[in-house]
Amino acid sequence: MTISPLTFVRSQRGVTYLMLMFAIVLIGVTTTAAAKQWKAMVQRELEADLLAKGIEIQNALALYSSTRKAGRVTLSEVYPQSLAELTRQPKPFLRKAYADPITHGEWEYLRAPTGGIMGVRSKSRDKPLRRHEFPQAVRHFDGREAYYDWIFQYPNPSMPGLAQSASQLPKGSIGSESGATPVVPNALESSSSMMNGSGLVP
Repeated sequence: MTISPLTFVRSQRGVTYLMLMFAIVLIGVTTTAAAKQWKAMVQRELEADLLAKGIEIQNALALYSSTRKAGRVTLSEVYPQSLAELTRQPKPFLRKAYADPITHGEWEYLRAPTGGIMGVRSKSRDKPLRRHEFPQAVRHFDGREAYYDWIFQYPNPSMPGLAQSASQLPKGSIGSESGATPVVPNALESSSSMMNGSGLVP
């Protein structure tokens, strides 16, 4: 059977079209996969930054309270009114008043019944990539569903001798720096006395 030149050309065009479509689909799949990988890499870096800065703030709050309580007869912790207060010379407790690494904006603040900031957390409701194997200082973050649930506070459930479990953290106890007054359990003072007994606070 003889194939006419016109039929052959049409056949070649059909093959070329199919190859072109396949190439476009392949490029699209590859680009999507690369974009997802890049997004995950960026998120992992921001997540690590959040943990590093959050733990640093948590440690600064502990040191601030311990220093302010020195020589005073009090069971309750002493907290700063702002993160900037932790950076003041001549003895800063924090290198700088960090912003939230995830949102690049302000943190939400956990306010103590006695006044001041006893903790911070990100306003982001995104799901973290890291769900387990957290540093000792924040091991109670295990299994948390969102960055919003990562509360860097002093005292916290990861501290030795502190009976409060991670599941007992107060819900809706975060207030903004501008003024909302949250409800925080009065067990804070008893927690403080427990830590004094464990030798964590002078």
